[in-house]
Amino acid sequence: MRDVLTIVMGGGKGTRLYPLTADRAKPAVPFGAKFRLVDIPLSNSIAANFKKIYVLTQFNTASLHLHIGNTYIFDSFTDGFVEILAAEQTFSHTGWYEGTADAVRKNLVHFRTQKPSHYMILSGDQLYRMDLRDFFEEHVASGAGASVAVLPVTREDATAFGILTVDTTKRIKRFTEKPPIEKDISALRIPKRLAATLPNYVEGKDYLASMGIYIFNAETLESVLDSDEADFGKEILPNMIRKHHVHAYFFDGFWEDIGTIESFYQVSLGLAEIRPAFNLYDEEMPIYTRRRDLAPSKLNSCTISRSLAADGCIITQSVINRCVIGIRTIIEEGCELDGVICMGADYYEEPGPLRTENGTEAPAIGIGKHCRIRQAIIDKNARIGEGCVIGWNGIPPDGDYDRVFVRDGIIVVPKNAIIPAGTVI
Repeated sequence: MRDVLTIVMGGGKGTRLYPLTADRAKPAVPFGAKFRLVDIPLSNSIAANFKKIYVLTQFNTASLHLHIGNTYIFDSFTDGFVEILAAEQTFSHTGWYEGTADAVRKNLVHFRTQKPSHYMILSGDQLYRMDLRDFFEEHVASGAGASVAVLPVTREDATAFGILTVDTTKRIKRFTEKPPIEKDISALRIPKRLAATLPNYVEGKDYLASMGIYIFNAETLESVLDSDEADFGKEILPNMIRKHHVHAYFFDGFWEDIGTIESFYQVSLGLAEIRPAFNLYDEEMPIYTRRRDLAPSKLNSCTISRSLAADGCIITQSVINRCVIGIRTIIEEGCELDGVICMGADYYEEPGPLRTENGTEAPAIGIGKHCRIRQAIIDKNARIGEGCVIGWNGIPPDGDYDRVFVRDGIIVVPKNAIIPAGTVI
């Protein structure tokens, strides 16, 4: 296992998750009250005992560096590490990463020092638990040069994935990246005989999709990267299956792409369901994150249902329904929150309003008294004054507004935003 090198793809600008990615890389977006998105692939890799891990990114890396540096510290008896490799200029290349394959290619000089036998490539913006050891063992047993984790999807969802076909030995025969909805891909349907053997097949999910999770033999990866092809899905894999044995690994667990505001919102609230599809309380495969030693959350005469609350929160005489409440969130008395994700705060401050640089007063960090908020994401360190009504009487059309953004019918209050008392949105 120590010869497997894990590479987590940090993604590009994260435009589909904007404004949550305005000041941070996509893997650093807070998630599930106390985690970051990058904690998901890192925890899967660590659970499989693959502890040599690089995270590749090139945009807004400061908070990601801080999180990883404060979280993933292995002891002196472990030869593992988690390191970030941001895009860099060298004498051999001076540009940005042009795609997933290009990002790996430009960092081979760093990877080779670990003398890996295999490369495990994971996406940084997906929610799943996968037994990566089982994936690795099946890959080795198949004799393939590379393996791709796959699962069935609908025709509508197929437009966002690489769609593939396999033979009876699970060898990939065709690979089409993100086929547009108007294109006829009926020839790529899962054969009924194969569909009957898939553990997570349901009627309507008729196409096998790549999850963007790969294993490569080291020599195979280096050979296919000896080109100028920029992306695994668009170029490397479609060309590779003509010359190499590429294996399909059928995944049968929960998996969700959380690269858009809508998917991020729905998946986050789903964590608080009575029987969530993704269970945060799995002791055998926990999700790791930074340990902050915060005080327990304090709930003063509240009504709370189907909600998560992280450490260090203070919520007073409020009604909280279907919410995810992040670390250090302060919610003052008389508030009603329904379907709200609060990402919390990076620090506590003295009670009372803040005097800004221009001499005006700003509300304290958190949510002031008698606010009503529905269908919203409130980013870190936001200041919402007393008596604000956000989304309670309807959601504005998608767009960029004076103090908030609306994406996919969800109001997003950006990081460090100031919403004056009495504001109605």
